[in-house]
Amino acid sequence: MIKSCVTIALVPQIKSGPWIFWENLEAGIVEASKLGFDAIELFTASAHAIEIPKLKGLLAQYNLELAAVGTGAGKVIHSLTLTDPDSAVRKKAISFISEMIDFGAVFGAPAIIGSMQGNILPGNDREETMFWLTDGLNQLGKHAESRGVTLIYEPLNRYETNLLNTIESGSEFLERLETSSIKLLADLFHMNIEEENLEESILNWGNYIGHVHFADSNRRPMGLGHTSMKEIAKALKAIRYNGYVSAEAFPYPSPYKAAEQTIKEFRKWFT
Repeated sequence: MIKSCVTIALVPQIKSGPWIFWENLEAGIVEASKLGFDAIELFTASAHAIEIPKLKGLLAQYNLELAAVGTGAGKVIHSLTLTDPDSAVRKKAISFISEMIDFGAVFGAPAIIGSMQGNILPGNDREETMFWLTDGLNQLGKHAESRGVTLIYEPLNRYETNLLNTIESGSEFLERLETSSIKLLADLFHMNIEEENLEESILNWGNYIGHVHFADSNRRPMGLGHTSMKEIAKALKAIRYNGYVSAEAFPYPSPYKAAEQTIKEFRKWFT
């Protein structure tokens, strides 16, 4: 069963970006519940930014699940990536993500590695950089497995990373890892930029997909751009995807209207 999800950003240092609800955890949860979402995805400053008993209580009260937790604050706040040339920085990045894995695991939710993957910096060797990424993901994948969850790796578009940009390249990379506990995030916004054919990528590499980000071609809520969802939805059903379709989109024209538009489109294509 494909389930609906909406994002909540709770990082004080970030005032704009592709998240639907902002700043107030309980208010976001209440609105998500009212609109009929199945789950929330959290973007927090750290693994310790939210009291676990409080989150457990709110999720139970409003009949929601935690779908995933983002790790991007590690990059935004602390400038940590898995491919930094400084081994001390890479070690801190692994520690930060490990803590996010532990936090999500309490709820059976995976952590997502997006911007914390980093880049091949000018003057750096691609092979060496990919070795650092491989080493970090092997460690983190094994840690996630020990906590009973998967880890989600997100191929980003070329303007955000020069590591892995497509579902195919991400899948081929995962095949070479020592861990089998890492899945890919199929972000429809990034895929609109990088994939030749979105539905074919999903069909060909669907066994590696563990999470989906639901945003239109302009990163507004689905239905407000030119993404063709008919074929994408058909492909996700064909691979028997049974995870979350999560709205990582701009809160356009307002958080509530964006969430309302998202759940309308979700029901149109997946129920």
